[in-house]
Order: sequence, then C-alpha cells, then structure tokens
Amino acid sequence: MVRYEYELGKAADVLTRELFKLKPGETFVITADTESNPHVVDATARAAFSIGAKPMVIWLASPLGVGKLADPLLPVDSLVGALKGADAWVEFNNQWLLYSTPHEIAMKENKKLRYLNLVGMNPDMMVRCIGRIDHPTLKVFLEKAAEKIRAAAEIHMTSPKGTDLEFKNVEGRGALVRDGYADKPGTYMMAGFIAWAPDLDSVNGTLVFDGSVVPPCGKLEEPIRCIVESGEIIRIEGGSQARQLESYLSGLNHPQMKRLAHSSFGFHPGAKLSGDIVEDERIWGCTEWGIGQVGAHLIPPDGISAPSHTDGQSLNSSVTLDGKPFTEAGRIVDPGLEELARRLKK
Repeated sequence: MVRYEYELGKAADVLTRELFKLKPGETFVITADTESNPHVVDATARAAFSIGAKPMVIWLASPLGVGKLADPLLPVDSLVGALKGADAWVEFNNQWLLYSTPHEIAMKENKKLRYLNLVGMNPDMMVRCIGRIDHPTLKVFLEKAAEKIRAAAEIHMTSPKGTDLEFKNVEGRGALVRDGYADKPGTYMMAGFIAWAPDLDSVNGTLVFDGSVVPPCGKLEEPIRCIVESGEIIRIEGGSQARQLESYLSGLNHPQMKRLAHSSFGFHPGAKLSGDIVEDERIWGCTEWGIGQVGAHLIPPDGISAPSHTDGQSLNSSVTLDGKPFTEAGRIVDPGLEELARRLKK
C-alpha cells in the first residue's frame, strides 16, 4: 500500500488550515472506525495539534450499517456528548455516521459545530483529492455551475449505459455546493459535488448506475437499471448486483427506500472510481442519485426520514438545462464554464 508519508502531511495541513481554518484552542473531534485508515487519522491529528487546536480522536467498532442502521453498535450518548462540546468534527468512518442519531442530535444542538464528511478516506485519496487540488478555482467553478443548475426549470440526463431521465426543479430550492470548505457551522462534504432535491415526483424514465452503488454493492461489475415513475423505483433490472440492491432496499421495509432522494453532479478533477462513495460521487462529469433518507439540508426544515440512504452514479453523463447543453459525455460544454474547467485540467 502506498502511504505517501510526506504528501499526506501536506494534505492534512490543507485540510486543517485551509478547509477547516482551525484556530488555536478549538476542540477538533476526529471519528474513525476499525475499517478506517490510521495513517490518515494520525496525520490529521498531528496537523491539528501543530496549529494549537485540541484534537480528540474517537475510534469506534465498525457498525453493521450506515446512517441510523449504525445506531445499535454506537455509544450514542457518549458520542453525542463529545460532539456537542466540539468546535469541528471530521468523519473518517468507513461505516458512516452521517444521518445517524449522533449526527442528527449533534448538528441540531451544537450550533457552532463544523462537520466535514470524509468517510473511507485513505492516503492516496487524501493526497489526490485534498492535497493536490486548487480549491479556490474549484470553488468558483462549482458556484458558477450551481447557479446554472438552480436557474433551470427542466433537466434531461442521459448516459452511454442507458440513463434517460427527465424532471423539473422546484423554484426557489437551492443547489448545495460541496467545495470542501468547513469554516462555518454546518454539515459539509469533500469538494467537487453539487447536490439538490428537484421535484422528486416529476422524475421519470430510466436510471442506470454504472459506477458504484453504496450501500450495498460497492464498485459495480455490471450496470444496474432502475425504472423510475414519479420519483419511485418500480423495477430494478440487471445481474447479481441488481438483485443485491433490490434485496437491500426491500429488506429495509420502508416506502421511502424505493424513492429517489436527490440528484447530484460530480466535478472533482482528482476523483477516480474506487468503490468509496465519497470519491465515486465526485468523478468528473458523473451524475448521481440518492435513494432513501433526504437530509434537512436538501429539503428544509426536516428532510424526509428513512432507515438509510444509498447513492449510485451514472458515468460520463450528458445533461441539458432547459434544452441547452451543459455536459456531453462527462465534458463541460457550457461556454461560461469551459475556461475554468481547463484551469482545473479537465
């Protein structure tokens, strides 16, 4: 395994100094489980300590699921107590705590908490996706792209493997830009991602996942074809991984687990298909759909509750916004964004 000892140190500095903007005296909680990479955890703790912050590393037994499915194996009260007293929190857990009970309580009751989700982070990904990225330029690109997405009334998505979806946006509902910065209170993700909740009842057509589906499949060996009517997956077609997804969603025995939760764009110049969702959903030019729980940050004030949340990608997507080409086969073709994409080497 490549450990990138020197490069990892720089990436941890970028994370703590540039993205979190940690200050001396701040309490910085780092959570990890027994599937997490210890080199990433230790490098981040060292970087935080060098600033004068107070790193607190919490190692947890790996839960058997993500979101609220993680709750049964979590020390919920103790974890909530630590997070309620923190200034900043980075999550490196492989079985993620996002949407879990501790996450929801901490974000609701600790109004100063800055939370950054970097689940499953490893040295290679941290160097490529944090340490070697021009974050200021990427931030400008993402904000301009999000403006165009927000302004669109109707969107059409296709992909080489067979995605063909049409849907409408909700006027006035924002598109969230994930630019990697976690310097203000709130929930944040790694850079390179734009997510929004369109009019979910208006989504119709065929959705084909050919990147990864997490959970339960990981990196896909074959496409999974989903037939969508009014935002609900009414049929899943394909091979063994399609059957695995069908079994997983049905087994949760909740109507929301067959409904789409959000749409997303991936625009990270360093991301590659790895089976790790935090990277896969940022592959440049992919579109992603979430299934299940909808976060309050997507549909305020409370979102839509469900037992869990699944994400999957359609790679090399072509998208039109109100009939105007935005991406073609994963490449930016919008004239207002092409120069920024070139500066990001995409």
